[in-house]
Amino acid sequence: MSSDTRAATPQRPAIARSPMRPAQRRSRREPSPQPSLQPYAARVLADLRGRVPWEKEFLQAVEEVFSSISPVLEQNPQYEGASILERIVEPERVIAFRVVWTDDQNQVNVNRGYRIQFSSALGPYKGGTRFHASVSLSSLKFLGFEQTFKNALTGLSLGGGKGGSDLSFRGRSDAEMMRFCQSYMSELFRHIGPETDVPAGDIGVGTREIGYLFGQYKRLTRNFDGALTGKALEWGGSRLRPEATGYGVAYFVEEMLRDAGESLEGKTVAVSGFGNVAWGVVQKVTELGGSVVTLSGPDGFVYDPDGVRGDKVDYMRTMRLGGRDAVQQFGERFGVEFHPGRRPWVVPCDVAIPCAIENELDEGDAEMLLKNGCRCVVEGANMPTTREAVRTLQEGGVLFAPGKAANAGGVAVSGLEMAQNRSGESWSAERVDAALRAIMTRIHEICTGAAECYGHPGDYVIGANIGGFSRVAEAMMSQGAV
Repeated sequence: MSSDTRAATPQRPAIARSPMRPAQRRSRREPSPQPSLQPYAARVLADLRGRVPWEKEFLQAVEEVFSSISPVLEQNPQYEGASILERIVEPERVIAFRVVWTDDQNQVNVNRGYRIQFSSALGPYKGGTRFHASVSLSSLKFLGFEQTFKNALTGLSLGGGKGGSDLSFRGRSDAEMMRFCQSYMSELFRHIGPETDVPAGDIGVGTREIGYLFGQYKRLTRNFDGALTGKALEWGGSRLRPEATGYGVAYFVEEMLRDAGESLEGKTVAVSGFGNVAWGVVQKVTELGGSVVTLSGPDGFVYDPDGVRGDKVDYMRTMRLGGRDAVQQFGERFGVEFHPGRRPWVVPCDVAIPCAIENELDEGDAEMLLKNGCRCVVEGANMPTTREAVRTLQEGGVLFAPGKAANAGGVAVSGLEMAQNRSGESWSAERVDAALRAIMTRIHEICTGAAECYGHPGDYVIGANIGGFSRVAEAMMSQGAV
C-alpha cells in the first residue's frame, strides 16, 4: 500500500488488546553497532548517486547492502582491485522495448517492456516479471539487484534478474491479456531460455499470464522447455508455487522465534496485502499455530480478532483471482472491522509481516509497533520497510528480517520447478514443501552465521547481505573480469 493512502491525521482504531500470556512477554536484544560505510563502498556509492540520482529505489537497495558488507571489504582488499562493487551495481544487460497491442475496443496501445539481466555469476538469470503501472527502470534495477543476493542465499545455481511492463493489469479481459503477453514475448523470446534467463511471475503476472507468455515463446522458438516458471501444474509447473513465498516467510519466522526460544504457537500476527504472498503466509502461520488478524489493500485494512482461517483464506484466493484489489468486501463478507485509508501496523501484535509493496512500513509505523509490543518484523514483500523504520525497529530490540532472506521461498520453488523440468519429473506437494523448509532453514543458518562471524550477532540484515554478497563476489573473482 502506498503512503498516500494513509489518513492525514492517523487515529488509532479502537482495538482492545488482550493481555499477553507469560510466554508472549517481550524480550529485547541490545542492537549491535552498525558498521560504518567502508571507504571503497562509500566511493562507489557516491559515484552511483552522481550518475543515477533519480533511481531512488535502486540507490536505497545498494546503500543497504553496502552498509552491511564493510567488514567483508576490510578483510578482502582484493575485491577493490577486481572492481567487484563497480561491477556488482551494473546490470550485465538491460533490455528495453516497446509493447504494441490492441485492446477489446480495437484501440492500439503502447507500453514499455523491460528485462534487467543483473548477474549470471551463479547461474542463469532468474527473477519475476511484473505487470504494473509503477514499473520503471529504477524499480526493476532495485528488484534485480535484490534478487541477485536473494537467489544466492538459496544455495541454488541461480543468477539475478527482473523484468516487466508498465501495463496496469486491473480490469483487463483474458483476450486483452493474451494479446499483450504475445506482443511482450515477441521481443523477449530472443533473450531468454532454460540455461540463459528464466523469468517467473510477479505482481500482475500469474498462471494465466505465464500461460500466454509461454504459448508465444513456444510458437516462436518451437521449443517446449523450462524457459519460464510459475507454469500450470498440468504442463510443467510445480506444486505449491503460488503459496511458496508465503510458506517460506512463515518458515523463516518460525526459525527466528525458535532461535529466540519461542515459536509461532499462540502468536498474534499482523499481515499487509492480500495477494499470493499474504495468502501463503496466512495458511502456513495458521498451520504453525499462529493467528493472522489483519489484511490490507489500497483501500485500507481489515481487523479480524478471531483470525483469518477456513473460508476466509479461500475467499482471499477468490479475491485475487477475480482481480479485485479492495479488502472492504472481505470485511463486509465476514463481518469484521474495516479501517479505510489505513495500514494495519496500529493493531497490537507479536509479529508483523508486510507483504504488500515497497516502503509501506515507515518510521511512524515502526514506533507504533514498538509501542504495541511487537517483537518480530519480517519482510514478505521486497523492501517494504523504510531504512528509518528498520533502524527504529532494530534500536528497539525487535527481531527484523529483510525480504532478500525471508521471502526467498518463491524463487526457491521456482528453482525446484526448473529441476523438475530438466528431469521431466513432477514432485509431490510433500516433497516440495520439505525441500522449501530445508532451504529456508539453511538461509536462516547463513544469516545468523554470517552476522555472528562478523561481530553482529542477531542482525539479520547484516547477515543476509554478507551471506548473499560473499557468494556472488567469490564467484565473480573465480570467473575473471567479465
